[in-house]
Amino acid sequence: MLLLALDTATPAVTVALHDGERVLASDTQVDARRHGELLLPAVDKLLTGAGLALADVTGVVVGVGPGPYTGLRVGLMTADTFGFALGVPVHGVCTLDGLAYASDLGPDAGPFVVATDARRKEVYWGLYADSRTPLSGPAVDRPADLADRVAGLPAVGAGALLYPETFADARAPEHVSAAALASVAAERLAAREELLPPRPLYLRRPDAQVPKNYKVVTPK
Repeated sequence: MLLLALDTATPAVTVALHDGERVLASDTQVDARRHGELLLPAVDKLLTGAGLALADVTGVVVGVGPGPYTGLRVGLMTADTFGFALGVPVHGVCTLDGLAYASDLGPDAGPFVVATDARRKEVYWGLYADSRTPLSGPAVDRPADLADRVAGLPAVGAGALLYPETFADARAPEHVSAAALASVAAERLAAREELLPPRPLYLRRPDAQVPKNYKVVTPK
């Protein structure tokens, strides 16, 4: 098995290789405006550094969000293209699951929250029993509307770090890593669990929309 994992649902452009037992290599660059520029060179660099070729990949893992529309679709379209070109399966993993997996919260820490920045003064968030077990979500809300539900709970992710008045016990990791996503996918595949389809979890409409009442400028 050789899994190629990637995620562009957060400001991080992150890629990793996993052989089914361990992470072979990973790379993460944080640049919210350059997902399209950075992703393919990062994949090429990772494979070259590991002494592998794209043809060696037996499966693709992609973070399906939730995340902003433009960034999220870069990773998903790239994963779909790799899967089609190589004839290999493409597995989706919730980006919040990757953050939960990478948290340093032990199995006895109790419930905790994962929150990423959804912009518009909102967060994408989910509640987890432990690093591998989601309880609810993903959802998108204003932090103030969550205050009662998350009071006293540890929280990880950039969304939690942005709003300390709601997430008082906020901590790293800030952004998801493809290494964590690959590990989540490898564990679930080994357990014969069903993974998500590689389709985006937008949770809300994109910012850019076609105007409903646009002015006609063509000649009559």
